[in-house]
Amino acid sequence: ELIRERTRAGLEAARARGRKGGRRLSLTKAQVRLAQAAMGKPETKVGELCSELGISRVTLYRYVGPGGEVREYGRRVLSS
Repeated sequence: ELIRERTRAGLEAARARGRKGGRRLSLTKAQVRLAQAAMGKPETKVGELCSELGISRVTLYRYVGPGGEVREYGRRVLSS
């Protein structure tokens, strides 16, 4: 119980200093918008887009759907 209490206190103190926890997102706002525009075009080659962005197909599809719609990870980036 004491460990849990101290962990929470440390996390709250870090938040008060403006720190966030968790892993950083792979793409920037500009990259998400680029991927969204590119995926909306039927002539886009997914492999080429992924190599241009420096990410895998799985990561691309995590952010943007096959039709160019932004998914939850993409919305997180665009809202921040």
